[in-house]
Amino acid sequence: MTKRRDFLKAVSVAGVAAATQGMGCRTVDHTARGGQSVMGLRAPALNEVRVGFIGVGHRGPSAVKRLCHIPKVKVVGVCDVYEDRAAKSAADVAAAGPPKPDIYFGSEEAYKKLCERPDVNLVYVCTPWQFHVPMALYAMQCGKHVCCEVPIAMTVEDCWRLVDTAEKTRLHCMMLENCCYGEDELFALMLARNGLLGELVHGDCGYIHELRAGLTDGTYYKNYPLEFFKAHTGNSYPTHGLGPIAQNMGINRGDRFERLVSLSSGEFGFTAYVKEKFGEADPRAHFPYKTGDMSTTVVRTAKGRTIMVQYGRYSPRPYSRINLITGTKGTLCSYPLRVALSPKWHEWLDEKALAELKEKYTHPLWRKIGEMGKKSSDVSLHAHGGMDYIMEYRLCHCLLNGLPLDQDVYDGVTWSSLVELTERSVLNDGSSVEVPDFTRGAWRAAQPLGIVEV
Repeated sequence: MTKRRDFLKAVSVAGVAAATQGMGCRTVDHTARGGQSVMGLRAPALNEVRVGFIGVGHRGPSAVKRLCHIPKVKVVGVCDVYEDRAAKSAADVAAAGPPKPDIYFGSEEAYKKLCERPDVNLVYVCTPWQFHVPMALYAMQCGKHVCCEVPIAMTVEDCWRLVDTAEKTRLHCMMLENCCYGEDELFALMLARNGLLGELVHGDCGYIHELRAGLTDGTYYKNYPLEFFKAHTGNSYPTHGLGPIAQNMGINRGDRFERLVSLSSGEFGFTAYVKEKFGEADPRAHFPYKTGDMSTTVVRTAKGRTIMVQYGRYSPRPYSRINLITGTKGTLCSYPLRVALSPKWHEWLDEKALAELKEKYTHPLWRKIGEMGKKSSDVSLHAHGGMDYIMEYRLCHCLLNGLPLDQDVYDGVTWSSLVELTERSVLNDGSSVEVPDFTRGAWRAAQPLGIVEV
């Protein structure tokens, strides 16, 4: 009997482990803070931002170029698995005028030597998803501030590891959610903060981006997105639309995500694309992809607001982040940009009225930094409509002046936590899932992001 009981216990444990594999640890207690809260962190001002850059495959090369245009910013090191990529970005820096940075390459561990350099004070992570957390953690453990591409983490447990390390080291750890600096998104923030939308009630957001060609051209390192889609369902890229809506609503600053429910469609579009382009015999046409064509999630906040988040990479639809925010007095919606305001909320403003409103409430960052980017001959500054450059300029401004960042570690992990949380909900037939309070209660006293300027 004892042997049978032990066997059943072992099977039960194994079953739980299998069910949760790849979805993060759910048993660790994170109620106790290991360090001091970094809400509103003001780190000592830097005389110069000295950047160590990791990953120059896809987005990395243009980011390296943009940093060369920001005053008091110096790229001192560039790292990539491939030597030719690191060398090319180093040459781009030298061509812009600054000294040629050192390069690091040859293995997936080469970044550690870069992080260990005493002259680096900011590590910029622009690598595949699975490397974000270990690189960010190591950089902070080496005493460096970190900025990292999206999502900053793929599991809830990794989100907590980032929070714990940021609090222990008292260092900035920012996710590079560039869409928070989009022209329409900052315009929405201006309308919200100036009261034109009233009390915010609901947001629609998403990332609708047909990327099937890019998923099959072999340019992604180890085909990491496709490998993830084979193994996981839910929303693996939630932050582009979610970040701006969360900032408008003051999430983690007076309100917080409380619960979510999520459902996903089946996968149709990618398989159809592969069969049409490469033929029925292509192995990629027969993988059991878990990520469906469309993921739809509804988040409820502590104050009773709701947010709809959508995600789709396989559907033949024009690019959209949706970007709708509605309150008791009005609504803004992008793609295309439209605004409806009280008392005529039943119709969109006409072209003339919208232009006048936009001129009056254009965000200060766009008035100054956006114009700087548009006047530059370097096309890297124009990437994504200029919002990448504005984001990086603002980040460096805050580091140089000892200011709190617009996006802190709590924002990055809260928005990224939907990767795992949506998968949990989908795998449980759309059941409600609790969103952790990564601020450990600090959200209650924190102030919403205001109209920041440079």
